[in-house]
Amino acid sequence: MDQGFSNDSILDIYIYETTQNIDQLEKTVMTFEKANGLTLDTVNEIFRIMHTIKGSSAMMTYNNIASLAHAMEDLFFYIREEKHVNLDLVLLSDLILEGIDFIKLELDKVRSAGSLDGDPGSLIETIRRFLSVIKAQGGGSSPPRARKEAVAAQPRSLPSGPGAGAARSRLQAYEAVIHFDDGCEMENIRAYAIVHHLSEIAEDFSYSPEDIVENGDSVHIIRERGFKATFRSARTLRELHDIIASTAFVRNLSLVELEDESSSKPSEQTELAIAELELAAAAEPLVKAEPPAKAQSPTREQAENKGAQQSFISVDVDKLDKLMDLMGEMVIAEAMVTQNPELKALQLGGFDKAARQLRKITSEMRDMVMSIRMVPLSATFHKMHRIVRDMGRKLDKELELTLIGEATEVDKNIIEHISDPLMHLVRNAADHGIESSEARAASGKPQAGRITLEAQNAGSNVLVTVKDDGKGLSKDKILAKAKKQGLLMKPENEMTDKEIYNLIFLPGFSTNENVTEFSGRGVGMDVVSKNLEAVGGSVSIDSEEGVGTVTTLRIPLTLAIIDGMNIRVGSAKYTIPTTSIQETFQAKLRDIVTDPDSNEMILLRGKVYPILRLHELYSVPAAVADLTEGIMLMVEQDGKSVCLFADALLGQQQVVVKALPGYIANNRRIEGLAGCTLLGDGSISLILNIGGLLNKKSQISSQ
Repeated sequence: MDQGFSNDSILDIYIYETTQNIDQLEKTVMTFEKANGLTLDTVNEIFRIMHTIKGSSAMMTYNNIASLAHAMEDLFFYIREEKHVNLDLVLLSDLILEGIDFIKLELDKVRSAGSLDGDPGSLIETIRRFLSVIKAQGGGSSPPRARKEAVAAQPRSLPSGPGAGAARSRLQAYEAVIHFDDGCEMENIRAYAIVHHLSEIAEDFSYSPEDIVENGDSVHIIRERGFKATFRSARTLRELHDIIASTAFVRNLSLVELEDESSSKPSEQTELAIAELELAAAAEPLVKAEPPAKAQSPTREQAENKGAQQSFISVDVDKLDKLMDLMGEMVIAEAMVTQNPELKALQLGGFDKAARQLRKITSEMRDMVMSIRMVPLSATFHKMHRIVRDMGRKLDKELELTLIGEATEVDKNIIEHISDPLMHLVRNAADHGIESSEARAASGKPQAGRITLEAQNAGSNVLVTVKDDGKGLSKDKILAKAKKQGLLMKPENEMTDKEIYNLIFLPGFSTNENVTEFSGRGVGMDVVSKNLEAVGGSVSIDSEEGVGTVTTLRIPLTLAIIDGMNIRVGSAKYTIPTTSIQETFQAKLRDIVTDPDSNEMILLRGKVYPILRLHELYSVPAAVADLTEGIMLMVEQDGKSVCLFADALLGQQQVVVKALPGYIANNRRIEGLAGCTLLGDGSISLILNIGGLLNKKSQISSQ
């Protein structure tokens, strides 16, 4: 049972880099599986990833992950050496993906501070049997270099006794100088990882600086001079170069063979930037390099030029969250200064000018801080390749996934909330939407069912659509099921197609009659709706029977700071996101009409819109009850519109979205509220959720 390392900084680096590696590995598998071919570059990439995971996991004493990675590394070492070996790519990808799943589960245990008790023994044995089979097909025994690799990889202890000196003399002395990428941070820990990687295959270690883990100042020394290590090993120069250079964030490596212990004069040397590593690895046996005088560490000028090209740095997510919180407090403070009630009666021309400048700078800072937190949807989208691939195998369906607009960016917290909804929608499309191959052939469709995942910007929102070319939804089945469960809120003949389709988002609703591993239990689509409502988003569905289904998620770009319009209703104040407001106007008596159910409506440019009195909805005593005296705000979402009636407009400002108090959010469950904010005069304003208001109006109208 592996307990692992307790140093938080090292643990964070391990989790981050291992997660990045397995994500990249999963993408690589999806790529070569789709191409139905394995290139040498792909083999080298997988080999390097498994080598890195093996070394870092061993350093952290996560031995079960290290053992599994070692078995995969051995497999791809043989594949790399025997370039023309015959492979079952389906079985190979299954083995890699099973290994990825195991590592993901163990990483979850690391994050939750649990014990890594997973046993990869059966998977390792399967990998070894697979390796034995391809060795037998390729001519039986492994090549000499592979045998040398296996022998050299065994833990080695220093010999003792009379022959110890002779044994040591057979080991070649080396000197390595390593420079890491600018901005990669924690260079001392990365240097320690290299020492750990080499400890199994090298002896007589000495390195500078010496106290790399205990002394934080060693980071600055490594940045300026590089990390220098001398050691002895039976490995070749090329093998050692590959091992060291495969460590993450190594920018430049100078590796030298020393003639003897007493001399530091090199007899063979290679100095390669990481950008050149792929070409060097693919070359024939290593060619002697130039004399040592020509192989030098990067000059100061080169280092400065490299630093000038550095575009990205790694930042702790907690720091970004704290920065956003501070930015929110700054927005509130700016509003409290510029909108201070004590200044209203004063003529302060200089103050007004300074206040406008402060507001401009605050707005630009807000936009910049929010842009820092924006991340592309590509990582979330690409995970769906694995889901579609696995479901296609289990359901015996041929499925194709197309991604469009994956570079679209949203706030990182939004992505955390939409991952589960997207997974549910993609699984539902693959299982419930796409027909079997026989049914598709009978209806004249291509054998492969297509699922399209698309993202696009729409103002301050992002639209994510999941589209399939399957059998579509049956309105008759949906209505029958809704009627049976008593879920219809109005007569069938008055419901639009969209309203009928959206019934599937109600809890417990499912039209799948057969319970499978993936659907049919009435769980999933209501989770989609709830998760999106939690972030102020919405979901809608449209379908055509026999053609396919399109599900659209509308999500805000950010949850933290929005542009809002403040309104007053009696003594209460509310804030409406400006992106939801179509127009504001004052109603005229001749335009106000009443439908047969006594619902108030207003005629505007030949169209009729429902009216929602906010003072009646929230039971607030209104100062203005006459519709012609107050103000109307037409708001729209998902093609639906309603005119909100309020006493007056208070003005537009940036507002910081705060969560509702627990007794309101959990106990009162008031519909149509997305949060609250603090205004410049110190009063609290409730932020309205337009989607919730539209649903509430529909319920009121149907009663």
